[in-house]
Amino acid sequence: MSVAISVLVVDDEPQIQRFLRPSLSASGFDVTSAATAAEALRNFEKAPPDIVILDLGLPDADGKTVIQSIRKTSHVPIIVLSARDRESEKIASLDAGADDFVNKPFGIGELLARMRSALRRANSAAAQPAAEITIGPVKIDFGRHVATKHDAPVRLTPKEFDLLALLMRHAGKVITHRQLLHEVWGPAHVSESQYLRVFIGQLRAKLEDNPSEPSLILTEPGVGYRFIDPV
Repeated sequence: MSVAISVLVVDDEPQIQRFLRPSLSASGFDVTSAATAAEALRNFEKAPPDIVILDLGLPDADGKTVIQSIRKTSHVPIIVLSARDRESEKIASLDAGADDFVNKPFGIGELLARMRSALRRANSAAAQPAAEITIGPVKIDFGRHVATKHDAPVRLTPKEFDLLALLMRHAGKVITHRQLLHEVWGPAHVSESQYLRVFIGQLRAKLEDNPSEPSLILTEPGVGYRFIDPV
């Protein structure tokens, strides 16, 4: 018999807890709850979960401090679930180490899809690094340092390859402008977002069927980019 995936739900709204517990349990998750940052960290230390669902507006601390505390010792997937829909809050949460951000009000189907995506990424990261990744029509071969679309070679510059590789390794996850610039261009270029716009445009021109209506590399306005993660 398979072991249930454990999830820690951190939210001080009783109605959210009453909604999420049966919904997640019905989907096969073993649910633990916390209503404060302190309780969340105690529960996390006592029984580390497989994934965390976290509200930012907690009564004793901002949820981002919970993310930062967890990230000192764990790479467990963290999905922020919050009514704070400002771009700055999303960026700060993702830069603090969250894996994804779902706005309230939300649909349980969307949340479950984001959870599955985060768990797949975590499982892939725990395994040996993939020699190649195929997502939709695009395949990237890390050993040969080449990319193809529908098995036809796609000519990429070294920076385009590095950017595509980062996006595809984290398919389904929003990666902020700052994170992308830091990883691909280095810490001295984290504010130079024009680099990113140009290179994303170049990748779309080479990979998308219709670059003006992208279906592979999606924009999270004001936040960053996400490569599709087909369910």
